[in-house]
Amino acid sequence: MMSCEKAATICNKVQYKEASGWEKIKLRFHLILCKTCTKHSVKNKKLTTLCDQARLAVLSEDDKKKMKEICAKTK
Repeated sequence: MMSCEKAATICNKVQYKEASGWEKIKLRFHLILCKTCTKHSVKNKKLTTLCDQARLAVLSEDDKKKMKEICAKTK
């Protein structure tokens, strides 16, 4: 059986559609046996859904660079 730490990593990969088919199968098996990881998985899915609904946006690399330049000039 895989460790809970490894299961959490795969759970995160599943949420971002980065997990392989084999990883998904191993995770499902682990979730059948581990109720703690099952709870984590449910909460992780809810968090991902809420973030998607919030339409969160991140700054582009260019915008980050501009902000750093502006901050450096004001110091």
